[in-house]
Amino acid sequence: MATILDQIVEDTKGVVATRKLQTSIRHLEQFDHFGRKCLSLEDALRANAFSIIAEAKKASPSKGILRDPFDPVEIAQSYQKAGATAVSVLTEPIHFMGDIAYLASCRALVDIPLLRKDFIFDPYQIVEAKAFGADAILLIAAILSKNQLLELQAVARELGLSVLLEIYEEEELERIDLPNTPIIGANSRNLHTFEVDLHEAIRILSLVPVGCQRIAESGIRSKEDVLLLQDEGINGALIGESFMRHPNPGDALASFISAIS
Repeated sequence: MATILDQIVEDTKGVVATRKLQTSIRHLEQFDHFGRKCLSLEDALRANAFSIIAEAKKASPSKGILRDPFDPVEIAQSYQKAGATAVSVLTEPIHFMGDIAYLASCRALVDIPLLRKDFIFDPYQIVEAKAFGADAILLIAAILSKNQLLELQAVARELGLSVLLEIYEEEELERIDLPNTPIIGANSRNLHTFEVDLHEAIRILSLVPVGCQRIAESGIRSKEDVLLLQDEGINGALIGESFMRHPNPGDALASFISAIS
């Protein structure tokens, strides 16, 4: 039986196929942002004892619409003002109601690293991320083979983009080239069932070499969760839903940051 993840990936293949017909790689390489030097997500993470990558997303498959009206630029600016290490921007259009154009809009007014969060399986999507102003991309081990991971990481390095490589299951570590993967995230949300278990993410991250920046993703709902992660030696967290449900996402982020300062 197909899972939610399977459906998202299948739908994303259709989106990418359409975009390839609409905009060639050669055209993307002419975009203004394509020539800019990317900010290093790894350096930004290492500059903090504990980092928060704050996420802007309108909706999710499991929770529906999280924020309406949704202004990604206003949200990203509020995150930067509150002290976010980086901003994650959902660009998947069907299930998360994202848009690749959000990256360029945020890039114009935000000067901390921008992470393109999407279901990336094609080098075209990495070129696209660079062209629209991203500094980093998310790669999800659950949807990629070892060879695909190596290829996509190599393309990102060539373009100067950082990679946050996301895992969920312990076995996925076997597909990772650890010496060339400085940032690893563990998703608390099972990408097949969408159930959340923060302690499972902590367990998985305990298996990652301490030289990596270890990031917990999803299911982080309170300052107590952040303090737990910090106590467990985790380097940072990617947080979206908790902030999206708050009247002022920047204020919510500032409250979390005050707990770890």
